[in-house]
Amino acid sequence: MFSAYSPRAANAYQRINVETSMHTIDQHQLVALLYEGVLGSIAVARGAMARGDVLGKVNGISKAVRILEEGLSTALDKADGGELAQNLGDLYDYCMHRLILANARNDDAMMLEVMRLIEPVAQGWNEIKKIDASTEALVSGQPVLMEA
Repeated sequence: MFSAYSPRAANAYQRINVETSMHTIDQHQLVALLYEGVLGSIAVARGAMARGDVLGKVNGISKAVRILEEGLSTALDKADGGELAQNLGDLYDYCMHRLILANARNDDAMMLEVMRLIEPVAQGWNEIKKIDASTEALVSGQPVLMEA
């Protein structure tokens, strides 16, 4: 009745699950997830490098670069984004370059540098949503609960 585990079927299910969830989250959440993905992938790469796991390091860095290039960079509105979009594009390009060098040189300091550059941007992005929710609540007359 049921067949044995199939990696192909599992991958198809995972793709459908991801595609379904992509339609249920807003653009702000999507960008927040991309930032999380970059930082998480770099952390995985750093851990793999510390353990001497070359393939793990390469895969982690590759994933981070792909997220920066295919996710965050392509999401920038370069026509209407002005200086902010240009600066973020330059930051992403710099980070990709540093990650590629970090991979080639096995340089943990370069990976840490990229994490330290992306983290404040990711935190700022997450704060935008909190401020927007607080403003919306004030306009609607609802009480605002602020996190400590």
